[in-house]
Amino acid sequence: MSIYTEEQAKAILDKVIKLSQADECTATLTGSITGNIRFALNNVSTSGIVSNAQLIVQSAFGKREGITTINSFDDASLERVVRRSEELARLAPENPEYMPIIDKQDYKPSPTFVQATADITPEQRAQIAAASIGPSKDGNLIAAGFLQDENGFFAFANSKGNFGYQKATNVNYTCTVRTEDGRGSGWVTRNSGDIRDFDADESIAVAIQKARDSAEAKALEPGKYTVILEPAAAAGLISFMMFFFDARQADEGRSFLSKKGGGTRLGEQVYDPRVNIMADPWNPEAAVMPWDDQGLPREKHPIIKDGKVEYLQYSRFWAKEKGKRAMGQPGNLLMAGGDKSTAELVKGTQKGILVTRTWYIRMVDPQTVLLTGLTRDGTFYIENGEIKHPVKNFRFNESPVIMLNNIEELGKPVRISGDESPFTMMIPPMKLRDFTFTSLSDAV
Repeated sequence: MSIYTEEQAKAILDKVIKLSQADECTATLTGSITGNIRFALNNVSTSGIVSNAQLIVQSAFGKREGITTINSFDDASLERVVRRSEELARLAPENPEYMPIIDKQDYKPSPTFVQATADITPEQRAQIAAASIGPSKDGNLIAAGFLQDENGFFAFANSKGNFGYQKATNVNYTCTVRTEDGRGSGWVTRNSGDIRDFDADESIAVAIQKARDSAEAKALEPGKYTVILEPAAAAGLISFMMFFFDARQADEGRSFLSKKGGGTRLGEQVYDPRVNIMADPWNPEAAVMPWDDQGLPREKHPIIKDGKVEYLQYSRFWAKEKGKRAMGQPGNLLMAGGDKSTAELVKGTQKGILVTRTWYIRMVDPQTVLLTGLTRDGTFYIENGEIKHPVKNFRFNESPVIMLNNIEELGKPVRISGDESPFTMMIPPMKLRDFTFTSLSDAV
């Protein structure tokens, strides 16, 4: 069994805390049932269900910590994992930045669980794969994709009486469709907590159309262009930028939010006034757990408001050093936008480039958050409000900070969850001026 009720989880965690002889003890119990189906070359290649549960025990003597994990929960196993964590704690060097475990907290539940998603069957996964493969095969195209659904829970307790428990579900779908000669490629991604929000027919139609339309790509000279970034293309750059909202980095002069001569840019106008990003664990479209990985309660609050930086993330240690209040690290990023779809932004563009996807994003300069990466799976030239023809992919060198100062228009936000991002995001398509492409890429 890998999904425990709140009562069952608490019983296990209470046993662990009672067994502890350490100065402080924290126990975390997680479990999930994850289903998946993978297809390639228009055939299902793998499918399965992974069921797993894990207990993590962290013991501390003074500033010495030891952490152990186990996936057996009988009394003897619980005794063994607690004693081992204590042994490791006694052997560990002192952590000069160790913070005592948090006191008992009140957590407001967030809507992270949907029964329909938890009840997904292998037949439903097969139907989604068939809905992706069938139209591709009929159109002499080749589809490859992956669907994963997760039903899980997260529970924790500590020796100061704190306890939390919540269930969550998630569905993630990606599909790449290519022409038989490999010259055209289209891609689509969908993420939701509720399987009922996912439409396989609509999703595959997007990838198929992009594959067909991208087959005869023409080369454009690198340079600065007006671009429309689809939400998935923008999300990778924005989530990368958010790693630099750490207060300690800013205070120590290691961030674009560091002020010359000392201090931070908190409260300053850093972006276009239309940029508004907030965190809200209870947002029904992008709900996340009401606590962070330290057990601190998350809060609804602005991160960027009207282009001004309203928030820096203080770790518990750095908050103590600076006399600040630590709050739970955001689990979602909700960016405001308008009402227009990507297609409607295209209609209002005289000349520009539509970017389906950005990938292989890497840091160039942390002081300016200058990033480099590539476009792929559908890049198109726009003229007089219409997509004229596909273009060869580009390498870009661009800072999301500069990018968010070059906004022409924002569209309607959609839910995105990137593989390399810790955030669930609501991101709009973006029409931006002077986006920098530095070279061409022959890959599709």
